[in-house]
Amino acid sequence: MNRMRRLRVNEQIRAMVRETTLNKSDLVYPVFVIEGVGIKNPISSMPGIFQYSLDRIDEEIDRVVSVGVNSIIIFGIPEYKDEVGSQAYAEEGITQKAIRYIKEKRPHMIVIADVCLCEYTSHGHCGLIRDGIILNDETLPLLSQMAVSMAEAGADIIAPSDMMDGRVKKIREALDDAGFKEVLIMSYSAKYASAYYSPFREAAHSAPSFGDRKTYQMDYANRKEAIRECEEDIKEGADILMVKPALAYLDIVREVADKTNYPIAAYNVSGEYAMVKAAAANNWVDKENCIRKYDGHEKGRCINYYYISCFRCSQVVG
Repeated sequence: MNRMRRLRVNEQIRAMVRETTLNKSDLVYPVFVIEGVGIKNPISSMPGIFQYSLDRIDEEIDRVVSVGVNSIIIFGIPEYKDEVGSQAYAEEGITQKAIRYIKEKRPHMIVIADVCLCEYTSHGHCGLIRDGIILNDETLPLLSQMAVSMAEAGADIIAPSDMMDGRVKKIREALDDAGFKEVLIMSYSAKYASAYYSPFREAAHSAPSFGDRKTYQMDYANRKEAIRECEEDIKEGADILMVKPALAYLDIVREVADKTNYPIAAYNVSGEYAMVKAAAANNWVDKENCIRKYDGHEKGRCINYYYISCFRCSQVVG
């Protein structure tokens, strides 16, 4: 008899033959920065997550760095919004100011800039609008302008999350023309329309004021389309491909990893995080058995009660 259980006899053996591992260098922590002074707003649907004003952002950054996570993605929440999302590409926009501040204090930290108009538009959609239609081609110059402004502020990675067709190509061209050929693009390549984004929309004040995003975010039933989206982003110049949400689309994560040689980002989204937190708060699940928590003493284990994205293509944290 082939006794496979010999490979599982104790934790030491299981660790030695483990096929998939997760390191703190694989993790990216989202940070929400809001305009104002002295602000630390709790996000009701994401316990433990806050909006911070710039003067208090060090509280969050220090906490992340203290446990060994050195990559963050910035989401800015402007005070002023308009139809064209002008604060998304303003030199003194809240996101640009946050990037400059963080890179000045921690130049070795990897700072990722989310590029999308939804947080900055008065209507909450990811592109320009005409007669209730989200415009694709007309939106691309604004996304490119936003990407360049984030790179100028010091972002290491540009992460377009809007799902407009052709945006990776236009952003890559704009970055190159502006002298930012070394700035990476992490594209939200297979981003599905999902109810799991609701807590994030509370955090980023980015819920659409009418309709939904199903005309530009992907249909939940489409697997082959996800591969085509990823292949198209590769052609256009993406350096990293993202699948979002992560836990609900592990089959897509696996297939993208198998069919491309590119790094894969798996975004464990707000709703997935909130479900674990809510179930743990009600004692429906054992939180410690659902996550792996780094307590500062166990070397090699990861902080994981946070809301985190992971760059490991075959393991997602929650």
